[in-house]
Amino acid sequence: QVRAMQKSDYEGVYKLWCDIKGFGIRSIDDSKENIEKFLDRNPNLSAVAVIDQEIVGSILCGHDGRTGGFYHVCVHKDHRKKGIAHEMTKFCLEALKSEKINKIALIAFKSNDLGNEFWKHYGFT
Repeated sequence: QVRAMQKSDYEGVYKLWCDIKGFGIRSIDDSKENIEKFLDRNPNLSAVAVIDQEIVGSILCGHDGRTGGFYHVCVHKDHRKKGIAHEMTKFCLEALKSEKINKIALIAFKSNDLGNEFWKHYGFT
């Protein structure tokens, strides 16, 4: 199930981030307080994927009024290649569209071959 990320999801999302090898967490940006601020500023735009009450995927999604941004896009390694990233991306794109945001900036690690291949399917280069 893909749904809007809530503040109460923080612990599960943070655990997911920590479980992913090479995931870039910054204590100042990714603190509970700062993620809550981000969600307050961008309500109902970020997504989580939940299986058996466990968060297995997440996208932080927001915008500045003109351009949307995806941050910390991830799916737990045990749940990849099942369409979860696609469903979360679709959720976030539709949420941005409802806010009249039609342009998205995406930053991905060069070494993330799996992720970069995924984004190419959406036209990101």
